[in-house]
Amino acid sequence: MSVVPQLPLALRYPQDERLETFIGAPDGALAQLRAIAVGAAHDWVYLEGAPGTGKTHQALAMCSLAEQAGRQPTYLPLKAVVGRTRAALESLEGRDLVALDGLDAVAGQREDEVALFDFHNRARAAGITLLYTAQHAPDQLGLVLPDLRSRLQQCVRVVLQPLDDEGRAAVLRERAARRGLAIDEAAIEWLLTRTGRELGSLVSLLDWLDRESLAAQRRITVPFLRQVLEDGPHRL
Repeated sequence: MSVVPQLPLALRYPQDERLETFIGAPDGALAQLRAIAVGAAHDWVYLEGAPGTGKTHQALAMCSLAEQAGRQPTYLPLKAVVGRTRAALESLEGRDLVALDGLDAVAGQREDEVALFDFHNRARAAGITLLYTAQHAPDQLGLVLPDLRSRLQQCVRVVLQPLDDEGRAAVLRERAARRGLAIDEAAIEWLLTRTGRELGSLVSLLDWLDRESLAAQRRITVPFLRQVLEDGPHRL
């Protein structure tokens, strides 16, 4: 995976973050994103959604898919480059796909916005595919640069919605199945009703439970959850 040099966050493309593992996408969105990632379509994407709706999942998944197709992608979390966005973006020239995750972090920062606007125009001229993610629509981000807002509004907009309990349970089942993790249906229901956590935290909890169940050589049941969560780092 390519990341900007000297960034504090050096992510790989996690196996869990794939388009085929994403649950709850709008109808037709995954096929559209897949075509864009592999270069079969030349649209640019604006992924919008509240925290925990899977924007980063989608961004990493598209980079992974682009890499598998022989393209050169880069994922950049914008919160890591606030105040030095121009220098970070200048290192991305020549990439095939650039995922700019978290526009909210630089919204209102004029110099960062100008850097994004300039890169947007250079990327268009060079044929680089861009993917943006943000919590809100372009006209609700608090951008100070009207021209940047106009460019963002021209992207294909995909709006991700928070999952309900059924969707969150489906995510836990799917991730547990791929790990070969034995978890009772009652345990999933218990987690959803007791934890009250957003999806990202719930998935992290599942990762921790995977390790605990492996160490104890036990399947994940309600009694097991009560035992390990009472005194563990994820205690309720």
